[in-house]
Amino acid sequence: MDIKLENLHIQQDDFSLRADLTIKHGTTAIIGPSGGGKSTLLLAIAGFVDLSKGGISVGGNDITNTPPAKRPVTLLFQENNLFPHLTVFQNTGLGVRPDLKLSKTQIELVEDALRKVGLADMGTRRPSELSGGQRQRVALARALLRDRPVLMLDEPFAALGPALRHEMLDLVAHIRQEQNSTLLLVTHNPDDALRIAESTVLVADGIAMEPQPTATLLNNPPPALAAYLGK
Repeated sequence: MDIKLENLHIQQDDFSLRADLTIKHGTTAIIGPSGGGKSTLLLAIAGFVDLSKGGISVGGNDITNTPPAKRPVTLLFQENNLFPHLTVFQNTGLGVRPDLKLSKTQIELVEDALRKVGLADMGTRRPSELSGGQRQRVALARALLRDRPVLMLDEPFAALGPALRHEMLDLVAHIRQEQNSTLLLVTHNPDDALRIAESTVLVADGIAMEPQPTATLLNNPPPALAAYLGK
């Protein structure tokens, strides 16, 4: 589904962010200086930040005033937000039912999600028994079970080493293609954008700019991006 941000304006004390753009179906990275508004942009689409002006639509449907829980989006943060007292299976099952009263069909869905992220044999473990990458896989499995057409990732793999980060990015890209969803990836690493994103949005100087082909944008960066990248 396409995401349209129409004349959007967010004002929070001294912080201001504007966006008037369309994010096409597929994978789009969001990059820019720290504090520029990358995460705020995702939070606004998810409904957790109030707009001062403008509107948001997904797939042609206006969601500007739709409560967060009813929006067609899932947001995954860098902090995986797993409950330490619950097992991997239970943490994942929360994506289906918060009370974990799962039917046989729902149990099968959870098991399938864990298989997709490579954790089929770890359902009984606790988060403390997992590596950082495995914990992020659990959070990703839970996000997939929400079955929303838009998946948004806010630097979820930033704390991982290069090899594991690449592995997780490739997994996300594969799942996105399998589910035919729209993926937004906030990252501070241009290599992440080049690896999986067809287009990239630069957020700088209080403006989220129109998406550009990733390679084109990074090979010929405007001044704000060049300064951020150290070019």
